Amino acid sequence: MPMTAEGAATAPDETCTFADLGVAPAVLETLTAAGFVHPFPIQHMAIPIGLRGDDLIGQARTGTGKTLAFGLPLLQRICLPGDDGFTEPMRATPQALVLCPTRELALQVAGDLEIPGAGRGARILTVYGGVGYETQLDGLGTGVDVVVGTPGRVIDLMDRGSLKLGHIGILVLDEADEMLDLGFLPDVERIIAKTPASRQTMLFSATMPAAIVALARSHLRQPINIRAEAHDSQMTVPETTQFVYQAHDLDKPAIIGKLLQSPEATRVMVFCRTKRAVERVTADLTDRGFTATCIHGDLNQMARERALARFRAGQAQIIVATDVAARGIDVDAVTHVVNYDCPDDEKTYVHRIGRTGRAGHEGVAVTLVDWADLTRWQVINRALGLPFDTLAEAYSTTPQLLADLQVPEGATGRLAPPPDRPRVSDRPRGDRTRGDRGRPERADRGRGDRGARPSRPDRTDRTRRQDQPDRPDVAAAEPAPRRRRRRRNGEDSVKPGQAPAADAATTAPAETAPDRQSPLSGPAATEATTPPVKRTRHRSAAPPAATTPSTDPATATESEAGPRRRRRRSGRRPPPAESAG
Repeated sequence: MPMTAEGAATAPDETCTFADLGVAPAVLETLTAAGFVHPFPIQHMAIPIGLRGDDLIGQARTGTGKTLAFGLPLLQRICLPGDDGFTEPMRATPQALVLCPTRELALQVAGDLEIPGAGRGARILTVYGGVGYETQLDGLGTGVDVVVGTPGRVIDLMDRGSLKLGHIGILVLDEADEMLDLGFLPDVERIIAKTPASRQTMLFSATMPAAIVALARSHLRQPINIRAEAHDSQMTVPETTQFVYQAHDLDKPAIIGKLLQSPEATRVMVFCRTKRAVERVTADLTDRGFTATCIHGDLNQMARERALARFRAGQAQIIVATDVAARGIDVDAVTHVVNYDCPDDEKTYVHRIGRTGRAGHEGVAVTLVDWADLTRWQVINRALGLPFDTLAEAYSTTPQLLADLQVPEGATGRLAPPPDRPRVSDRPRGDRTRGDRGRPERADRGRGDRGARPSRPDRTDRTRRQDQPDRPDVAAAEPAPRRRRRRRNGEDSVKPGQAPAADAATTAPAETAPDRQSPLSGPAATEATTPPVKRTRHRSAAPPAATTPSTDPATATESEAGPRRRRRRSGRRPPPAESAG
């Protein structure tokens, strides 16, 4: 029994009120106090079906009020104290479960349900990952009526035995296509298997892939398909004005800076493809003097919530995010959405620009396409039927771009002067790095923590060190004394009462003790000025023939004070030389 409605899906129906749809007076009072009087088309069609208890599939564009479309029937159909048929055991276990793909969307849905739920006294608990279990376990222990959470944390609490789904009467799958993209479909089927078969199931999504249709056929009982727009209508919201430019990556921060100086850009969201790009753009905008914050998957849950709180409170004019914030971020009066990088597909594009132009408000979406992403954009443009077949090449100084974005004349894209960095020519030559010469540092080229190569000393310093010995006022450095060697028995190689080898060398530098005794004896050995004979190793086991030692006392003293001879390979020591007498 499919139902469709022609016309705009984002404008409230002025001829109908929530009271006409059968909303309870207690819930209606809180809605009126919050400013919700007239329903949107998806709410107008889904609320009566949900109040009857029928399964339904709701498809509508993002930002058209899907949360209240399933939230009002859910809050009115659960059994609370004072209702007919209420029993005290019903307070111990939850009666309704809402599954969301992301933590931010779960927090957003829970906050939207608390407004009408306050009229009935419903207890709503949000469970999601990234935070501790203590608060969530305490809430489940005291009892809750509605649980809103992500599939991963719901399964964790189920495995602990803290979350029991045996009394679930209403199950809601919000943004089902996103859960499919994130790989949560097996977890969703596992959760559905733990709920009673007699439950009411409501599935809402902006798009309907084949896998979601198969899931609906498997777990929904004769569902009513609701589509709050015509089949030939665009997936994007008509209230959002779209601009697409072909821009260079290095010029994009300047374009965003000038956009932020527009009086119309009071609250801006910028989407990037990677987490590193989010950090880089946030730092660049902060250097330009703008109040910017960021949100991405590497931040813990507390940091993400603080960033969103700053943006909602108006303490930050701009928030830079990855696609983790493309769903579930419902901030009032977001004036501009900027796609810093081209989205991956048409669904991502629709959800990104859906952060502005919500609930009937007007918004502006700006997409900056680099040269490498032209083919990807052509696919998106063809899938959505947009009129941006040929992109105009634009820069931060292009008059047409400045006129489209209503940038005031004289805007520089910067509120603060550029950071004061010393010029390369003002620094010593030895302190300059490879980055100063236009080349990346070694640490930036994937070499880990080794960093850049240390700079070489100045050429004048090397020349000065070479010229120092020739200067008359600098004394020549004395050679270091020869290190004493110890024998195996622990005694020094220099016998007591004898001068060290270094002293002997200082006393008679022209006479050195050879490592191996020369065949010359007598005065010939003393007068020899040639360098010592190169030591050779004997492979034979027999030692060489002993030669006649010198009888010169000075030569004998130097020979005994010399270094210990190296042991031969055969392991034998040469026999002691016999005295000449």
